[in-house]
Amino acid sequence: MLKLIIATAACAALCSSVAHADIARGAYIARAADCASCHTNASNGKDLGPMYTGGRAMKTPLGTIFSTNITPDKATGIGAYSLKDFDRAVRDGVAKDGHHLYPAMPYPSFARMSDADIKDLYDYFLHGVKPVKSDPPKTHLPFPFNMRWAIMFWNWLFKPHHRFQPDPKHDAVWNRGAYLVEGPGHCGACHSPRGLAYQERGTRASDRLFLTGGTQEYWHAPSLRGNVRTGLGSWTESGLMQFFRTGHAQGRAAFGAMSEVVEKSTQYLNDADRLAVARYLKSLASGPQAFAAPPYHTQDQQEWPGAGLFAQDCAGCHGDRGQGKDAPALAGNPAVMSQDPSSVIHMVLKGGHTPQTGGEAKIMPGFETQLTDQEVARVATYVRQGWGNQAPSVSAGKVRAIRQKIHDEPLWVKPHRTADAAAR
Repeated sequence: MLKLIIATAACAALCSSVAHADIARGAYIARAADCASCHTNASNGKDLGPMYTGGRAMKTPLGTIFSTNITPDKATGIGAYSLKDFDRAVRDGVAKDGHHLYPAMPYPSFARMSDADIKDLYDYFLHGVKPVKSDPPKTHLPFPFNMRWAIMFWNWLFKPHHRFQPDPKHDAVWNRGAYLVEGPGHCGACHSPRGLAYQERGTRASDRLFLTGGTQEYWHAPSLRGNVRTGLGSWTESGLMQFFRTGHAQGRAAFGAMSEVVEKSTQYLNDADRLAVARYLKSLASGPQAFAAPPYHTQDQQEWPGAGLFAQDCAGCHGDRGQGKDAPALAGNPAVMSQDPSSVIHMVLKGGHTPQTGGEAKIMPGFETQLTDQEVARVATYVRQGWGNQAPSVSAGKVRAIRQKIHDEPLWVKPHRTADAAAR
């Protein structure tokens, strides 16, 4: 009897340790997949509620989509989900009750995840996350987008139907990076262009438009391919690894939604995974050049329209030649030279903050109330075409359109003005 008791206790201890290991792996995968960013309501870098309780408002061309509660609360969360239910939701985009999820949930990327990672992720959410009773706002899109049954046809056309398979032409490090980027990391959800049906125009390395840049919620996520001017051509592996860890590297810094990605996801990757992602991204060839670079201006840059505004409001932090001082460099910055100027306009209007990963985040004030559409267009063009930068000019009409769109954002996602901006 004593031997039986000891054996039973040992078995229980072993089972417990295995369960804890599964939960720990699941927690790591949840961070790699950045589940917290979308499923936690937040504004201006501050969480407005407990993690994973949903309520985040995501602006899409279809309308505003609210994220759901994914804590294990049985009434308002996923506590009643079986592993099969969970798998179907994460990799197929179908909820337990059978309704289709909108592709704002990146299940087209998660479809490539392994069975083992899905199992560990399930163990984490069901046994490692505290259940919270929270019923976030429901998504109500206008006709015809409210007909969720039609999404099954979208899935048939655009969702990948195969799990990730290692490429034998590459080593294990590259394949691990490919898996993280194309699968749980879902980098293409922001950094790949979208088609008319809101589908990603490329979901893996062999696709021509994969990671060539995309615009979401009035921010433009730049290309992650090898373009020197608009992509990662000038980045080093070590620079990318530092960027994933801190959000700062090579005189540049994360901004917009990427600040939150660094804070809640990439800073927690281990060194091996950061190296794998960096190596995979650096292996990607340059994407198609989407615009002809304007000729570099040779006349005195101080005479350009926008030069005075830059000297007055921007040079103190970014340097009089865009070289960077207390703020990231603008000269030679791929994010500044993207074809789509949305991010530059958005930053000038609303400001932003760098990631807070151990140090104090740097805050850029917004100039929405101080500058006219024409003034914003001039300073944005000055930045995009100065100091050797080459990118298309910015029109006042483009500024006006983005100003109106971000002005119409609901209060729960609109960043509050910083004290510095309010004092200006």
